[in-house]
Amino acid sequence: MIKAGIIGATGYAGGELVRLLLAHKNVEIKWYGSKSYVDQKYADLYRNMFELVQESCMEDNIEALAGQVDVIFTATPQGYLSSLLTETILRQVKIIDLSADYRIKDPSVYEAWYHIHHESPQFLEEAVYGLCEINRARIKTARLIANPGCYTTCSILTAYPLVKEGIIDPDSLIIDAKSGVSGAGRGAKVANLFCEVNENSKAYGVAVHRHTPEIEEQLGYAAGKEIKISFTPHLVPMNRGILVTAYASMRSAYTQEEIKEVYDSYYAKETFVRVLDQGVCPETRWVEGSNYTDIGFQVDERTGRIVMMGALDNLVKGAAGQAVQNMNLLFGERESEGLALVPVFP
Repeated sequence: MIKAGIIGATGYAGGELVRLLLAHKNVEIKWYGSKSYVDQKYADLYRNMFELVQESCMEDNIEALAGQVDVIFTATPQGYLSSLLTETILRQVKIIDLSADYRIKDPSVYEAWYHIHHESPQFLEEAVYGLCEINRARIKTARLIANPGCYTTCSILTAYPLVKEGIIDPDSLIIDAKSGVSGAGRGAKVANLFCEVNENSKAYGVAVHRHTPEIEEQLGYAAGKEIKISFTPHLVPMNRGILVTAYASMRSAYTQEEIKEVYDSYYAKETFVRVLDQGVCPETRWVEGSNYTDIGFQVDERTGRIVMMGALDNLVKGAAGQAVQNMNLLFGERESEGLALVPVFP
């Protein structure tokens, strides 16, 4: 059995980790870390866990707890893990971090976008970006996994094959993305109140959203050069889901069939990426509660551009599900173990 600990177990991503790990046949959750709810029963905070989880939350002392488990999930705010991580901890336990602390290799870029001083840049080089479909081999031997963000996972998977194959000009890439409210976390914020969100849709973080450099860095590796994109996120009144619509100029004229062949060459054998049939657009409702990413596209012959579309559940493939997928790779489990979730509808 894999012994797991969760720090930040009472946030939305942490709660989703608990749900997924409880269904994993080879995992035992040893402790539930939460700075805000020490000694409170976990099932009192998440009533869906009534009679499923008996334990209470523990103080999130990563040094004291590292020796008790094989893997620690840190579903924590940016800056938490980078301020505490040491070589001593990494020698004892594998860590899958759901924050952005180790996603961006250049600490000055991280500090410029997140406005936080990076306190352990010595681990940035070895940290592996945990997008399984792209970095599977490196993930298997890692000590520290930087679990990608929800917007970034959807954006990268949607555009990656066409960037990698040189079919589109990556500097022409424009990404329009929409997220459900759970993407903002469980903390109390006026902007997330029902009356603020219901019957409303809005852009935010325009030209300054902090997931931008993460997308640029990963797609830049695919392109073989530094790139710059335009990324605009939107908040929409639903609980879960990411929908990405991306636009780019094609370098030559391609047909729908030729583009489909490219996507299939990358994703046909991927359990959690579904390339849709021609004319079918991804919808968040068809991936909700699952670890799937649905991808579609449309060649626009009139403009010489292509429209790429992707949808995923921001709490599963965009956070906790991807973290479990990474854990499975780290410990030699079947990659889909604990993640064979049929999307929930309605």
